[in-house]
Amino acid sequence: MLYVSTRGKTDLISSAHAIARGLAEDGGLFVPQRIPVMRLADIKAMSNKPYTERAIDVLLQYLTDFTEAELRECVNAAYDKKKFGENPVPLVQVNDNTGVLELWHGPTSAFKDMALQLLPHLLIRSMAKSGETNKVVILVATSGDTGKAALEGFVDVEGTQIIVFYPCEGVSDIQKRQMITQTGKNVKVFGIEGNFDDAQRGVKEIFNNIVLGDELEKNGYSFSSANSINWGRLVPQIVYYFSAYVDAVQAGKVNFGEPINFVVPTGNFGDILAGYYAKLMGLPIERLLCASNSNKVLTDFINTGIYDKRREFFKTISPSMDILVSSNLERLLYSVTDQNAEQVADYMKRLNTEGLYQIDNDVLKRIQREFFGAWVDELETKEAIGRIYSDYKYLLDTHTAVAWRALEKYRFLTSDDTYTIVLSTASPYKFADSVLDALDDAQPAGSDPFANLAELHEKTGVEIPPRMLALKDMPVLHNEIIPADKMELAVVKNLL
Repeated sequence: MLYVSTRGKTDLISSAHAIARGLAEDGGLFVPQRIPVMRLADIKAMSNKPYTERAIDVLLQYLTDFTEAELRECVNAAYDKKKFGENPVPLVQVNDNTGVLELWHGPTSAFKDMALQLLPHLLIRSMAKSGETNKVVILVATSGDTGKAALEGFVDVEGTQIIVFYPCEGVSDIQKRQMITQTGKNVKVFGIEGNFDDAQRGVKEIFNNIVLGDELEKNGYSFSSANSINWGRLVPQIVYYFSAYVDAVQAGKVNFGEPINFVVPTGNFGDILAGYYAKLMGLPIERLLCASNSNKVLTDFINTGIYDKRREFFKTISPSMDILVSSNLERLLYSVTDQNAEQVADYMKRLNTEGLYQIDNDVLKRIQREFFGAWVDELETKEAIGRIYSDYKYLLDTHTAVAWRALEKYRFLTSDDTYTIVLSTASPYKFADSVLDALDDAQPAGSDPFANLAELHEKTGVEIPPRMLALKDMPVLHNEIIPADKMELAVVKNLL
C-alpha cells in the first residue's frame, strides 16, 4: 500500500514515510493510493474478537510495511486495560433505534485518545523504517481535546519533542487545566491570542517554511504532526466504525449486512471521514450525518457546495467544534473528484487566497449521497442534554448533544428510522458547567471547575474520571500566552 499527496506533487511513499512526515511537501495530505476492501465474512469474523484484534484487522489493510506482530505490539500498548478498561469503546443502547458509541474512556476523556495513544507507537516505528535519525518535533494545534491527548501520548517518548498551541480563550476550563499542568521533559504548551483556525494556520505555515525546516534539520530536528492531517492519526479512527457495527449486530439491533447510519459531531472532519473510508472498505453504512454547531461551515458546504470561511466565528459551549477551516475535507475532495489532485490544489489555493471555493454540481451530488449536514445552536444543544437525561437518564456532553439533535432533525426531514449510532466524543465532565446549566433544577457552582464536577456528580451519580479529579492538585507548568503570529518564533526559541 503506497501513499500520495492530495495535491499530487510528491512521489508515492510507504505508510511509514507518510506517518513520519505528517504533511506532504506540497502542502497536501497523504492518502492511500487505493482504499482496501474487506469482505463481509472478514467483518463478521470480528464479532468475537476484542477491540485490539479488530484494530489489527483494519490496520493491516493500510499499514502494509508493518508486520502483524509489530501492529499487535503497538495496539496492545495503546489500548492497555489500565488506560481504557475492559472495553475501550462501549456501545450504549439509549433507545430502540439509537445507540451511543462512547469514545472517551481513555486517559484524557476524549475520543482523540483512540488515535493518539496509538500514534506514538506507530511514529517511533515509522521513524526507524524510514531511516529517520533526527529528533521528531510534533507540532499540534488544538481546539481543546487533541492537545491533551497528544501530550498524554507523546510524553517522555524517546526521540520526540511535542509543542502544543491552543486558543487561550477557546477551550473549556478542564481542557485548559489538562494541558497547562502537563508534566514531561519533552513537552511545551502555548496559549495563543486567537482561535483554533489561527493555531492550525500557524502550524501549517511552520511546516511549509522550507528555510526553517532546513535550519532545524541542521540541528538534528524534523517536523511531524499529531493533528489529523497525519495519516497515522486518522487510520486508527476507522477501526471503531467496524467495532460499533459488529457490536450493534451482536446487540440484535440490526442483522448482519444490513446498513446503519452514523452521526458525528465534527469540526475538522477527520472523525466522520474515517467513517467514509470504512464505508468504502465495505462496512454497511447507509448515511453519514455531519453535525455542526453555530460554526456551520461544513453543514453549509454539504448543502450548497460552497465552502466559505469568510464568516463570523462563534465561541460556543461545544468548543472542540469551533472551527472554520476543516483540514480533512481535502481528503474527501480528493476521493469524490476521482483523485483529481490538480483540482484539489486549486480548491485549497482559492480557500487561502479568496476565502472560499465552490465545487461543481456532480461532485456535490456525490457528497450528498453519502453525507447529510445539519447544524444545532446553543439553546438546542442544552435542550437536548436536559431532555435526553430526563427521558433516558443518559448524560450527553455538549458535542454529543449537537450530534443527537442533528439526528432528530434528519429523522424529521427524511422519516428515515434506520438504526443509528451517535459518536460520543467527550465525557460530560469536560464541560461540566454547560452540562449542569442544561439540566433541570441544576446550576453551575460558579467559576470553579472542580466544584462543577462535584455538583454534576451529585446531580447525576455519573462517575467522575479519576484523572480529571486529580487535576485540582496539580501545579501549573505552562502559562505562556503568545500572539498567533509569534508561533514560529516560539518553536525556534524552544528548540534552538
